Parts: sequence; structure tokens; C-alpha cells
Amino acid sequence: MAYVSLLHRPFTALLLSASLVACTTDILSPPARIDSDSRVGAIRPSRVLPNPEQELTAAYPAAPVPSFSEASDAGLPVDPAGPGALPMIDSEPAATMTASAGPMSIPPEGVNMDAMLGVEPVVGLAEEQSDQIAEAATAQPVVGGIGGDTVRQLGGPAAPPAPQQADLGYDPDLPPLAPARSSTGSVETTRSPVKQRGPRRIEEQQVAFLPRARNPLAAPDYTGRMPASEIACRQQLKKLGVVYRDLPRIHDGPSCGIDYPVELSGLSGNIDVKPAVKLNCQVTAAFAKWVKYELAPSSRYRYWSGVKTIRPLGGYSCRTMNSRRGNPMSEHARGNAIDVGKFVLKNGKKIDVRKKGLFAFRERGLLKAVRADSCKYFNTVLGPGSDRHHKDHFHFDLRTRKSGYRHCD
Repeated sequence: MAYVSLLHRPFTALLLSASLVACTTDILSPPARIDSDSRVGAIRPSRVLPNPEQELTAAYPAAPVPSFSEASDAGLPVDPAGPGALPMIDSEPAATMTASAGPMSIPPEGVNMDAMLGVEPVVGLAEEQSDQIAEAATAQPVVGGIGGDTVRQLGGPAAPPAPQQADLGYDPDLPPLAPARSSTGSVETTRSPVKQRGPRRIEEQQVAFLPRARNPLAAPDYTGRMPASEIACRQQLKKLGVVYRDLPRIHDGPSCGIDYPVELSGLSGNIDVKPAVKLNCQVTAAFAKWVKYELAPSSRYRYWSGVKTIRPLGGYSCRTMNSRRGNPMSEHARGNAIDVGKFVLKNGKKIDVRKKGLFAFRERGLLKAVRADSCKYFNTVLGPGSDRHHKDHFHFDLRTRKSGYRHCD
């Protein structure tokens, strides 16, 4: 039994393979033998299938065509070519059928859907611009022929024709020719035609410029016209009773000079300034206030006599500080300082600005008052004891410092 079951399995597989081969070989078979010389291009069914048209007809049966009698009874025109056949499109019966059904022709102007719907026609932007160009009513010039050799303007006023050189007799881009001389020597004047051009409107262009920063070390711009500050300063000098005269501008380079100098020769109370000194107006006003409100009262208090003459040692001078090479420029280089070496009182007393001895009580008191009181009016006060350069005179100036510091020594 075991041997029988082992043989039964391959026999069953062989039987199934034979049945499958028998089913397929009767439907598909090659048109030629594979191992022959002919080439096999495709595998076609050896059994002839039914006609595809017949299958389609069977699958989708056509609608029944009315017979001749039925079409006649229904009032339909029948083509005599055959009973029950419908007329051809281009045939006369088809035209008769169309005419009886109603007009189907399209008007030459086309189908107006706006009129059929009963609304106002809508004019597009392109159509509106086209009408404006055609009627020359457009405000902007329209140019045609872009990209070609002939560019022309469409619409708008027509530009006047450019004058020809032959008509004018000269080149309009060149200046007029000089008068020609004839053979007799007389000058023949030829009137050059004037080109007629329409008015051209030139619009002004406003351009904003940033102001250029001026170098603070550079001298101020001099215009020759006295500014308001200088005019006010001179009015103050007149109120203080100062005797002065205006001088022309002093300009000795970028570091020295006075734009609006004055020459000081007298002060209030008939006080003479000898020799006269050249200063700017600001330091002159400060010096006049100090003499009137401090020096004159101090001399009257100590000597019972006023001041008659002040002898300065210097005013404007184009030099460095202490006249030493390499030092910064002195305030004297701008007329902003004055040096005083001696005071002469009205009783004839002469007071030198020098260090006094132990027994010169009044002179030492006066010089001490001069140094203390003058610092109210000046920014720098130097004198005997400050340094060896100021051992015989007082130095007064209006030097401006950023910190506002006043140096009184």
C-alpha cells in the first residue's frame, strides 16, 4: 500500500499537466514550426473567432428603423433610396426638414448675447483705447512698430515735419554762419531762419544738499559785512565811554588776524590809553568795564586820586604763547588779549606792575585788588609771580575753555 500511494502522486501531477496542455494547444498555436527556418512573429489563435462586427451588433443592437409606411404616416420625408432610410444632410429633403423646423443661420454681425439677455453692452478697455486712438482723442502718445525699423506714433496730434537742411540753407545743430563777404568787399547779411518751437515748460528740480561741516579750527568766513554781534558790541563801547576807531580787517594767515578790529585810545573818566592798541571788540569791552568799575574806584580809595593814563605793553601780535617756538598760538594772535605794564594816577603817581617790597603797602594792595577783581571780567589773568614771562606786566584775555574754568594767578 505504501508503494501504491507513492506512485499515485506523480501520476496525478502528470495527468493534470497533460489536460492543461490539451486545452491550450487547440486555441493557440504558432503559425509555423518553432524549429523550422521561418521566423515566428506572433502567436495567433488557430481557431477562427467570429466576426467582431457581428459580436458588436449582437451586443449592441441598433434601434429599429421605421419603415417607409411608418415614416410616411408620421409626416417625415423619406429618402427614396431605400425604404426606411433617413435623408442625407446635404440632400434636398434635409434642407426642407430644416426650413420647416425654423431658421438656423448665424447673422453676419454675430450673436449678440447682450441684446438677447436685454442688458447694456459692456465696452472693454482694449476696445475703448482702440476707439480713442482711432479718433485721435488719447491723452498719451501711442507708439506702433516697436521692434521694427519704422517706429511711428499712433493717435495724438501729428508732429510737425522737421525742416530739411536744404530748405533752411544751414545745419540747425550748428551756430549761425558768419556774414559772407561778396566779391566787391561788402558784407552780405543773411537772415538765418528762426526755428519755430512750441513753448517748453521746464520744471524746476529741487535737490536737497547736506551742509558741509566746517573745520572748527579754521577761520570764520569773512563776508565784509559787519554781523549783528559786532554792531551790538560797538554800541556797548559807546555807552561805556570808550574812545576807539574801526580798522580794516587784519589777516596774517590762517592763525593770525582780526576780522573787525578796533583801535583803543581812551576810556571812561578821561583815561588815556597810550600807546593805542589794536584789539577785537569783545576784549575791549571787558577791559573798559574792569577799568570803570574796579581799577578807578580802587585807586581813588587808596590814593585819593583817579587813573590818568594806562600804558599797555601789547595788544594784537601774531606770535605763539610766550613767544616760544613750538607753543600754541597766543590769544594776542587774534587780538583777544591785552598786556598792561604801568598805571599813572592823576596826582602824578606811577605804579609799575612789579613785585613790591615789604613796605609798599598801598601799591601791593592795589596790585592785589587788580588781580582779584579782574578775574570777574576776564578768563585768564597772569602777573608778577605767575611765571618769569609775566614778572613786569599783567596779562588779560578772553580765552574760552570747554569746562568754563577761569585761570587767575
